[in-house]
Parts: sequence; C-alpha cells; structure tokens
Amino acid sequence: MGDTQHGTAPVTTDAGSETPLSDDHADVSIVSSETVFTGKVWNIRRDVFDYSGSQITREYMDHTGAVAVLALDDEDRVLLIKQYRHPVRVREWEIPAGLLDVEGEDPLVAAQRELAEEADLEASEWHLLSEFASSPGGSDEVIRVYLARGVRATEEAFERTEEEADIEVRWVPLAEVVDAVLAHRVQNPSLTIGVLTLLAVKERGLDTLADAQTPWTRHPKLAGAGASAGASAVNAERDDR
Repeated sequence: MGDTQHGTAPVTTDAGSETPLSDDHADVSIVSSETVFTGKVWNIRRDVFDYSGSQITREYMDHTGAVAVLALDDEDRVLLIKQYRHPVRVREWEIPAGLLDVEGEDPLVAAQRELAEEADLEASEWHLLSEFASSPGGSDEVIRVYLARGVRATEEAFERTEEEADIEVRWVPLAEVVDAVLAHRVQNPSLTIGVLTLLAVKERGLDTLADAQTPWTRHPKLAGAGASAGASAVNAERDDR
C-alpha cells in the first residue's frame, strides 16, 4: 500500500439549504499558460495556477466548444445520425453536432449550419435544451444542445466527405431513443443528455424551455456570448406560419 496522505476534511454543506443547486465560478490566479502540443484539430495547454495556498500544474485539451441539435418532428420522433468515431472505433448514433470553429460565428447559427450540413434540414423554432462540460477534468470543452422544431428539408443537399460521407439518418420515436439510452445501447453524450433532458422538459411542459438567445456564460472562451438575433428571426417565422 502507498503512504497515507493527510489533508483537510471535505466541506459539508446543509442539504436542506434554500439556495438553488448551482455550480460556482472560481476565479484563480493563472501563473503561466502555454501550448505544449499543437494538433490537427485541438491543442494541449499547460496551466500553472494558485489554488488553496498551493501552486498546481494541469494539462488539458484546449477546445473550441461545440453545439448539438436535437431535432424533433410533429410525430415526436428524434432525428438521429450514425457516423464513425475513430477514437472509440464505433459507428455511433448521435444527434447532429459540430465545433465552434468559425471565428465570430454565433452558437445558434453554428447549430443551424450543422443541422443543414449533416442532415439537409432546417428548422423554424429553436430553444436551448441543455449545456454540459464533456470532461471537465481534462478538457475545457463545453457543449450546448438546442431543440429544433418545425423541421423541413433544405433546398439543396450538402456534399459530405471523410467520416460524414456515409452518414446514416433515421427518425426514431423519442420513447425508443430513451429506451436505447437506459439499456446502454447508445453512448453519445449529446444524444444521451439531450433526450433525457427533453423527457424531463416534456413532463414539466415545453413552455419551461430556455430561450435560444440565452447568453452562454459558462463557455470559457465566449465569455457570455451566445445571444443571437437569429433565434428571434426563426421563432418569428414559425409564428407567421
């Protein structure tokens, strides 16, 4: 057995507190920050920072962040796509998604672009469904999932290459997707989080959905950007239909 390490005891808070459950932003002093590996898509960054009286070094994936789209049709079916993911060697079922790798592009516009590029679809009604950090211990990637309704085909099909060249598209009843998640037959995080969040939202009422223009305050690089005039435009379009 290794040596026993002694430290301070965990802080226990009152479970009955009336304060809403929420993550807290932490302002730490960054002593140094450098890119130690430059990759084709992502880099690895090394930070040295002060925390709890100590100087700590951590390396993590320096990520642009991403958006994903849970498209729902009038029959309560979810649009799924299947494509190859090399790191896990799996052709997995996902919802359309993509990187925020276009400088200055609004997250909602990026989501609309990804829906068109991966599924040849556009939607007239958009809402914010969920946000999550994919692996906060080793990456600063955050993902925002939008709910898209009023879905219709785009006028032109998008030309796909590489892993997207053989994308398979399927409309699946929401209940069947939830069954697949609970049976551990699908594992994509945006899909899993998106459908389970939608299930909870439907139980509480779709009027509880957040506005697609909600500022993305937890994105480490956008610093609160994310309000979009595009959301008002597409929602207004649906109101006129």
